[in-house]
Amino acid sequence: MHYQTPTHLQAAILDWAGTVVDFGSFAPTRIFVEAFASFDVELSLDEARGPMGMGKWDHIRTLCDVPAIAARFERRFGRLPTDADVTAIYERFMPLQIAKVGEHSALIPGALEAIAALRARGMKIGTCSGYPRVVMDKVVELAAEAGYRPDHVVATDEVPRGRPSPAQALANVIALGLDDVAACVKVDDTEPGILEGRSAGMWTVALRFSGNFLGLDFAAYQALPAARLADERTRIDALFAPSRPHYLIDTLADLPEVIDLINARLARGETPANA
Repeated sequence: MHYQTPTHLQAAILDWAGTVVDFGSFAPTRIFVEAFASFDVELSLDEARGPMGMGKWDHIRTLCDVPAIAARFERRFGRLPTDADVTAIYERFMPLQIAKVGEHSALIPGALEAIAALRARGMKIGTCSGYPRVVMDKVVELAAEAGYRPDHVVATDEVPRGRPSPAQALANVIALGLDDVAACVKVDDTEPGILEGRSAGMWTVALRFSGNFLGLDFAAYQALPAARLADERTRIDALFAPSRPHYLIDTLADLPEVIDLINARLARGETPANA
């Protein structure tokens, strides 16, 4: 038997918040601010966005390692934050997240149409998220009510390591019965999510405007003048550059065209590793 590179994509592995739902990725960020505030530690929305894409405990640990945030914690408690403190913040975060995730669960405009276009090309839809299963169950339920039903969902606490580890993406490959990681494309609005796809050996597509890096709701995004959008593209592309996405697009609505480009490259014998 000889290895043959795939000739077309079999699946897209999609992130959730900032990719398919919750334009601007507000559900997790605002809850991080509230959770830290409950310990009398100030956290800005921009700071909360910093490690977005990671599992939520790891996200909080990373925030607590930021010198400015650690200094605020130390002023309040007389010591630097320990893992036990991270767990305490996480345990405060989780009930808030479960209670409020529905406030930011609307599908991103154009997402359903783009996903339908992928299915029309014979692709399966896998998904993963930095949310744990208890939150994902609520997100999945609300998405189904709005018409979005992916073929598989992997939460961050269902694998040994969350992003940027490839575990969640690879769990989708196994569950969906796919032939080759090179026949998959990972789509995400965060660097850890793109690194996840890269580490899994997949094609990767980064989203500029619907998620974490722009951080605006849909109405505010639509109101931006063309010159500002051009500046933001340049800024956000530079932020994504270290994670080396194969493609960058504005929102999921632009994905079908990229799928066709990737399929053409696969047909020529190209793979994510050599692209």
